[in-house]
Amino acid sequence: MNDLVIEELSNESDIAAWNAYVEQSAQATFFHRAEWRDVIKQSFGHNSYYLQAKQSGQIVGVLPLGHVASWLFGNALISVPFCVYGGVVADNSAIQRALLDKAVELAKQLQVDYLELRNQQAITIEGWQEKSLYVTFCKTISDNDEENLKAIPRKQRAMVRKGIKSELTTTVEHSVENFFQAYSTSVRNLGTPVFPKKYFKVLLEAFTNDADVVTINDKHGNLVASVLSFYFKNQVLPYYGGGTDLARQVAGNDYMYWQLMCHAVEKGKHVFDFGRSKQDTGAYSFKKNWGFSAEPLSYQYYLVKAKALPNVSPTNPKYQLFIKLWQKLPLAVSQLLGPMIAKNLG
Repeated sequence: MNDLVIEELSNESDIAAWNAYVEQSAQATFFHRAEWRDVIKQSFGHNSYYLQAKQSGQIVGVLPLGHVASWLFGNALISVPFCVYGGVVADNSAIQRALLDKAVELAKQLQVDYLELRNQQAITIEGWQEKSLYVTFCKTISDNDEENLKAIPRKQRAMVRKGIKSELTTTVEHSVENFFQAYSTSVRNLGTPVFPKKYFKVLLEAFTNDADVVTINDKHGNLVASVLSFYFKNQVLPYYGGGTDLARQVAGNDYMYWQLMCHAVEKGKHVFDFGRSKQDTGAYSFKKNWGFSAEPLSYQYYLVKAKALPNVSPTNPKYQLFIKLWQKLPLAVSQLLGPMIAKNLG
């Protein structure tokens, strides 16, 4: 360990080596990829600190961190903001400890309220606190579309068949225009500020070969639903999705995720990662209805200036009035104002 060096990712030439390490590591996720550093900077203006551990010039551990400072939601160093997974990835516990010590040192230098690791699984870290608010849903899928359809529980399968009978059409796109209209409608209806359209354009540019948009229209060409997904190793990750008011009438969202499953099979993916949800919410129930099992996510915190664990969840009672007011905004107004707030959500 005497030759272990912890340094920040700074040279463009190191990005390929960083991503190669992420690709071969069983612990790493799509959200550990180095491109997220520039995505977050270009889209929201936040600084990032991508820490890498090296021995004999070789990467043996990584810890991507983003700094989000907001008067409304607090000042935090997060691994990784705007992402559902993150945390430290290392060859052994000693390297892991060295990266975490460096992160704590950085958090103190920046005088943040807290340092947050968005782990898939908890790690043992003395002096850190844990909060279990979220779960994730992952399931292995078959190479055969008909087998995957049969694997969906009966009531949910009926919703997919309703979409099929409605003669909906599917398009795979690399444009965000249809997607943004469907997605911004959904988040407005939930009372949540939407991210800027620029962010989604940056995502598709940064992950050109590993991201796309699946859009559903009705037989008359009207927009029904759309989802932006990532592809990593053998996984498909539907990450941002939504539907227009028409979607409910024709089971558009149900049909969309089924079509995405078929599309993922064509791309050779065998794990459908339905993503993070808060326990006992509508999204949580929807994913369980597909036959997916909830797996708890362990988010861990090191408090620097904060006296208690943060709670920026929409389930926090102090945000309820804001949510109700936001739901009443005209869509165009929510699209204009939303990015000013959403960029600080992290």
